[in-house]
Amino acid sequence: MITSLLSILVAAILTDNFILSKFLGICPFLGISKKLDTAVGMSVAVTFVMVLATAVTWPIKTYILSPFGLDYLQTIVFILVIAVLVQLVEITLKKYIKPLYQALGVYLPLITTNCAVLGVTLLNVTQKTMAESFLNSLVNSLGAGLGFMMAMVMFSGVRERVNAADVPRAVKGLPITLIAASIVALSLLGFAGLTQGLFGA
Repeated sequence: MITSLLSILVAAILTDNFILSKFLGICPFLGISKKLDTAVGMSVAVTFVMVLATAVTWPIKTYILSPFGLDYLQTIVFILVIAVLVQLVEITLKKYIKPLYQALGVYLPLITTNCAVLGVTLLNVTQKTMAESFLNSLVNSLGAGLGFMMAMVMFSGVRERVNAADVPRAVKGLPITLIAASIVALSLLGFAGLTQGLFGA
């Protein structure tokens, strides 16, 4: 049981990373990763929303939508749940952590339409391993959030180095950012066999 959960967690962080492997959540990845503190703040908010959204949407799908044949409503319902949770996060940050709220700016409400958050909730109810267990889904969501944070922090460090480097004029700005992002994504290929090797998954 613990080995299975650990396998799901490690896979979500490294081998199935939602940003660097599945290419979901690219908007905040490119927009917020300029500074480390905002990257971490955004990642914590996204992780919180991912886990809480899964905790709400999995039971809704399993015990309400599926038994009554309302599966076709799941995307709309999930987006509504995520929107409500993002509003709660936004209100909390505005009240208690105003500098972070101001630093995140327009990207905070955009968590509602962050395809990584919606992707996690949908994956948790469609993929067999996650759909059959609420705990598996929560662990997968936590891993996805931690993977999101890892990618954001890594890329934030890379961007700081790139900004300080003497970059050729032809690739300054967005081109060098995309090149750096692809190199960071390639770095995770080394973990491709990790879950199979360690956990036999």
